[in-house]
Amino acid sequence: MKRIGLLTSGGDCSGMNAAIRAVVRAGLSHNLEVIGFQKGFQGIIDRYYEPLTTKSVSGKMQLGGTFLQSARCLRLHEEQGQRLAADNLIGLGIDGLVVIGGDGSHRGALALQRHGISVIAIPASIDNDIPHTDMSLGVDTALNNIVYAVDCLKDTASSHDRTFVVETMGRNCGYLAVVAGIACGAEYALIPEMKFDIGNICRHLRQRFKEGRDNSIIMVAEGVASAQEIANQIKDQVGFETRIMVLGHYQRGGSPSSFDRLLASRYGVAAVEALVGGEVNQMVGLSCGQIILTDLQTAVEAGRRPIDENVLKLATTLGI
Repeated sequence: MKRIGLLTSGGDCSGMNAAIRAVVRAGLSHNLEVIGFQKGFQGIIDRYYEPLTTKSVSGKMQLGGTFLQSARCLRLHEEQGQRLAADNLIGLGIDGLVVIGGDGSHRGALALQRHGISVIAIPASIDNDIPHTDMSLGVDTALNNIVYAVDCLKDTASSHDRTFVVETMGRNCGYLAVVAGIACGAEYALIPEMKFDIGNICRHLRQRFKEGRDNSIIMVAEGVASAQEIANQIKDQVGFETRIMVLGHYQRGGSPSSFDRLLASRYGVAAVEALVGGEVNQMVGLSCGQIILTDLQTAVEAGRRPIDENVLKLATTLGI
């Protein structure tokens, strides 16, 4: 193996730059040439690429997002686009490709694998919904962003006797909402995985108001409803003024946490070592603190990772 490729795809997250850095530095330590493709799979199809060196990745670890940029590539959904991408990689002498991204990115990597490209996938998704890994890249930073925002919000909420409905990302997975709810001491976390009763929520919030509590926080994953929809249902029933905060893409940005920097470094090195060692067509992951490899097709076909039952039990026990 002499030359490897690297790209970031799908939604960005903090820690991607640290993973790029790790892949580049690990690759160079094995005397490999590392080629970075810009704007995800689109960069392969359109041949937007650059050789990456230690200088290329210097000073990038602490930056959020991805300096290679990211995009969703519809052409890779088609057989013709997949064949063109594979041909371009072969023409450039790429012996292995590292793909950093979420479920859709891994499906793209699997498509290229089926066209003869050796691939390694690194899980990067703030929803933490990728199976066969305890933690995806970017999750910890996103949680820290949410906790900081809600802590600030509680200061003003308590000053004005208000209920705030805070909308987090998570179309199909409520991990961010429920774990942030635990960390922030929220009253409720509304997630796709569990049913809820607005009437019961309102009765509880009214009781809190009668007991002299001066604020309430309700976390809601975007896949359940919008913050505005939930606020509209409760605003006339709880006794507090009701306001909303939609965190949106704020959750994805910012300097990665120490945890994400370390995880990115471990994932990046493991990806290169897997390619060099001939363990191709795998996804790197974290299990009980250890880096593991899972067959990429197995990981993709497993669907979405469910929330740990212990996390849901903890939230229930704490009255969330």
